[in-house]
Amino acid sequence: MSRATGVDIITGEGLAEALTGVDVIIDVASWHASEQEAATEFFRTSARNLHEYGQKAGVAQISMASIIGVDKATAGFVAAKKVHEDLLLSGPLPVRILRAAQFHEFVGQLLDWRQGDVAYLPALPTQLVACRTVAEELVGLALGPAPGRPIPEIAGPRKESLAEAAALLGARRGIKVVGVDGSGMPDAEIAAEGGFLPSPHAKLAGPTFQEWLDIQP
Repeated sequence: MSRATGVDIITGEGLAEALTGVDVIIDVASWHASEQEAATEFFRTSARNLHEYGQKAGVAQISMASIIGVDKATAGFVAAKKVHEDLLLSGPLPVRILRAAQFHEFVGQLLDWRQGDVAYLPALPTQLVACRTVAEELVGLALGPAPGRPIPEIAGPRKESLAEAAALLGARRGIKVVGVDGSGMPDAEIAAEGGFLPSPHAKLAGPTFQEWLDIQP
C-alpha cells in the first residue's frame, strides 16, 4: 500500500480498508529528506496510525525495516529512524525490526541529488546491500519465528567506500565523482570509524555492488 494506491499512513486515508484481513504489516515507509525534525514527525505519525488502525483490523504484528547503526546516531535521518524504532516498539502490537545497510539503489539517488556536473560524495565505509536482498530477509522475518535479541541485521558481502561505489555508477552515467571526507554530514565521524557497519551477528548476502551494477539495464 502507498499513496499511489490511495493509502496514506499519515492522514489515514484508505488505511482501514487496506488493512482489512491483514495479518502482518511490513513497514518500509520513509521520509524523503534528511532533516531530523521533519523525519521524526513523519515516523511519529505513521507509527501511531499503523498501531491504531492495525489493532482495529486485528493485525497480529508489525515488521519494520531500519538502519544499521541507529543506536549510535545522534543527528539527522538516522537518529529519526531510531525514534521510529522506539515508537513502534512502544505500541500495542508486537514489532519485529530488521536493520539494514544502505541499499545499492541509494547510490544512484545520491548522484541524482548532485548540483552541477560533479558529484561530491563522502568516502565513508559502508557495506552496501541490494534492496531485493533486504526485502527477502524482511519477509522471512515477518513470517518466521520471533528473532529474539540482538536485533537482526542484513548487509552486503563486503565493506566498500560509498564514494568508490558511486564512481562505478558515475562512470556509466558520465558523471565525475569526487570523494570527500564527509564533514558536515550528521555523525560523519562515527561513520568514518565504522559505526554504521554491520555487527558480527549480521547476515551478509550478495550481490556486491559491482555484481549488482553489472546486471542493471
